[in-house]
Amino acid sequence: MQIRDVLVRPVLTEETERFQELMQKYHYLGRLPKIGETLWYVALWLNQWVALFCFSAAALKCAARDQWIGWGSHLQNCRLKLVVNNSRFLILPEGRVPNMGSRLLSLCHQRLSSDWQQTFGHPVLLLETFVDPQYFTGTVYRAANWQYVGDTKGFRRTSTGYSARHNSPKMIFLKPLLPEARAILSSPRIDPPYHTGGLRMTLTAEHMESLPHFFKDMTDPRRTQGRRHSLTTILAIATGAILCGADGYHAISDWANDLQIKARERFGCRRDKGHLLVPSMSVIRDTLIRIKPDELDKALCAWNETYGKKDESLAIDGKTMRNAIDEKGWQTHIMSAIGHQTKTCYTQKK
Repeated sequence: MQIRDVLVRPVLTEETERFQELMQKYHYLGRLPKIGETLWYVALWLNQWVALFCFSAAALKCAARDQWIGWGSHLQNCRLKLVVNNSRFLILPEGRVPNMGSRLLSLCHQRLSSDWQQTFGHPVLLLETFVDPQYFTGTVYRAANWQYVGDTKGFRRTSTGYSARHNSPKMIFLKPLLPEARAILSSPRIDPPYHTGGLRMTLTAEHMESLPHFFKDMTDPRRTQGRRHSLTTILAIATGAILCGADGYHAISDWANDLQIKARERFGCRRDKGHLLVPSMSVIRDTLIRIKPDELDKALCAWNETYGKKDESLAIDGKTMRNAIDEKGWQTHIMSAIGHQTKTCYTQKK
């Protein structure tokens, strides 16, 4: 048999333990937990496992990749799911024969987008991977027509943010799965097959520190007795969660609980026995349903005017309001002007 007889398929549930054991034993970075949108593959040749693959969520920040695509942050944050990271690639001893690596990557290219669509509900347009030049030169990726686009800055994630010093920069390789992938990702508008959810953004330290100040003039509807969290902190955290894609009270609370120490400080969280506490889901819900909507809208508009992205074009959208009859007996119609890029509603007219 020749290497063209090798096949690649997803790892079955009952094979998970074996997959992790082999990854831990042979890969220099060890095993990798399955978090979020992740697919594992195994390559078989002569009825033997010869290679293992992990594909998972793309890196949140990668300057060389983002420059190559040509998208701004407002597009990146709502389209990042269309980019997938080849986080592990391991050829086992049984599969170390000439041209095996590029053949296996080619087989993954052919099926990954359809598998992603079937599993997670959206396709994949671009693959990325990071190669440590201390160990490898990326030869197998070059042979499979991946493109080297630059190096990372060498900083790594820590429990409190990013490391203060850069370690070993990694080589960045990209592989478009469609010839037009780059144009689709950077286009101001995107077709429905590539929609991956609502617009979301990544909050910077400046965003977090600024949000509480925009709510400082709002009326607090709560009784003075028993207030454990300031109104500005509650509203800032809820706003930040929604900007990052949280949908509903449970999602807002989960987002708040995941905030690291630095983020909690920036939002002005209260300290109790050495710990910075975030408001609970019930506190967030009870506060949001009792505040004055006009005051909240004014505060959010002020923040958006300061930090919001600019729209290159506007969409005019009309809606007929069901069961909304005016004093003359006419059904109410609403015309709205909405930004294409930010999805901001600039005005609504009856």
